[in-house]
Amino acid sequence: MKIQDFEDLRVWQLSQKLSLEIYSITSKLTDWGFRDQVRRASVSISCNIAEGFGRPSKKEYIRYLVIAKGSLFEVRSILHLGKGLNYYDQDTYLRLIQYCRDLEKMTWGLIKHLKQFQ
Repeated sequence: MKIQDFEDLRVWQLSQKLSLEIYSITSKLTDWGFRDQVRRASVSISCNIAEGFGRPSKKEYIRYLVIAKGSLFEVRSILHLGKGLNYYDQDTYLRLIQYCRDLEKMTWGLIKHLKQFQ
């Protein structure tokens, strides 16, 4: 399948799935700072993937993917904290961490692919 828009990217699709799950598991949290920070960081991943896709050069696209990876690592760090605070169960924690690891691999793969065509 040819990629015609950012919505066609599996990495963007999975980042949206991660954000939706994070919104769901944090919907009843009363720790507003934690909730808002993990939500903002998760949304930043898909937004930077999309914004980079719309940039005119591969170099700029790569820069936005690197920013998305930074947000991804922020989400992972916050998820570790949330697990320590017992904000969600072990299965939820492991599922979200796996999404993050998959996203990391996919983002890095896309960066390497784009670097071939700079």
